[in-house]
Amino acid sequence: MHLNNDWDALWQEEQDKPYMQQIHAFLNEAYQTKHIYPARDHIFNALQTTSLADTKVVILGQDPYHGQGQAQGFAFSVPADFPLPPSLQNIYKELEMEYHISLHRNGDLTDWARQGVLLLNTILTVEEGKPLSHANLGWQTFTDRVLAQINKKEDPVVFLLWGAKAKAAMKLLDNPNHLILTCPHPSPLSAHRGFFGCNHFKSTNLFLPRHGKAPINWVEPN
Repeated sequence: MHLNNDWDALWQEEQDKPYMQQIHAFLNEAYQTKHIYPARDHIFNALQTTSLADTKVVILGQDPYHGQGQAQGFAFSVPADFPLPPSLQNIYKELEMEYHISLHRNGDLTDWARQGVLLLNTILTVEEGKPLSHANLGWQTFTDRVLAQINKKEDPVVFLLWGAKAKAAMKLLDNPNHLILTCPHPSPLSAHRGFFGCNHFKSTNLFLPRHGKAPINWVEPN
């Protein structure tokens, strides 16, 4: 398998390591005997869509949606014909508050990914109906390596770390060129404790042009 962009170097470097061999062996059986999401050819959609060179924003999620057909391989995103999950509803509410608009868009965030927003889950697969069921599979070893690669970039990147688990990635992010923004998770359980009013989307779009980068069009799918 190839990611067909500059992530391939890291991908190939990790392939023969024992932890990745264990992941492959587990998934080879799991996809044949259980309902695992996302579809196997979508596991690495985030990296295949947003190259390392193009990454200018990272939104870090936890694990894929565990309902049938929801997971796309992008953090927080669902196919256009699916209802908005609660956390994504709150992400859109925050956008509405920041930009003083009424937002009318579906849950597919592929347009964000194509603009350079890496929508990365730290765990890349899940069993149906069992959130965090693959938390101990070893995916975080790989996604930590992804984050470490981004941290090395001289090009400034904005990291949006929502919730305690995402904030744990700060241990990997010590490059002063980057902007790290943190707040509670957009889940209904925590959004009112500081996600609402975080102003992360506008803050990102103030930072990017100062460093010669186009702002993200968060609002209108393109």
